[in-house]
Amino acid sequence: MATVGFFWYYGSPKYTDVGYRPIQPVPFSHKLHAGDLGMDCRYCHSKVEKSTHANVPPTQTCMNCHKLILPESEKLLPVRESYATGRPIEWTRVHMLPDYAYFDHSAHLRAGVGCVSCHGRIDRMDVVQQAEPLSMSWCLDCHRQPQKHLRPVNQITNMDWQPSAEQISFAEKQIKELNINPPVDCSGCHR
Repeated sequence: MATVGFFWYYGSPKYTDVGYRPIQPVPFSHKLHAGDLGMDCRYCHSKVEKSTHANVPPTQTCMNCHKLILPESEKLLPVRESYATGRPIEWTRVHMLPDYAYFDHSAHLRAGVGCVSCHGRIDRMDVVQQAEPLSMSWCLDCHRQPQKHLRPVNQITNMDWQPSAEQISFAEKQIKELNINPPVDCSGCHR
């Protein structure tokens, strides 16, 4: 039984995926941009509320600021080269779901699930790392009891938002008003 437990834990996404933080082609600091400068997630990930996928920002988004801010920085050389050539930067994906799992960012944000629920405190990460296991059981736990993850829709990117003492009643009201009914059957995520 101990052997099964050993492999169950050490082979699970909680052990293998949480903490994953690949080296990126540009040392982009979410702590600086989203934390210290207070940039909203949606400035760079502009399609996240409308698309099933959170987009990786095009180089033009970076250059909106970096034409003027640190335009000669050695760290930003790949950004300037991408901008000049039109070739996108090849970022390494951090938060990965298997191809057979369907996930819609926009549906979660419309329901009031904040970025921090799945991605952790990105605003405190110099190097982005996976904060949650993103496993099927982890997702199903939230789908079965979404109340603690719901917040006002206008607070989805607020990393400092904290639930009030009335969180459960607020969430129940939001579930009713927004007709939130997270699927818990296989076809909800496996299409």
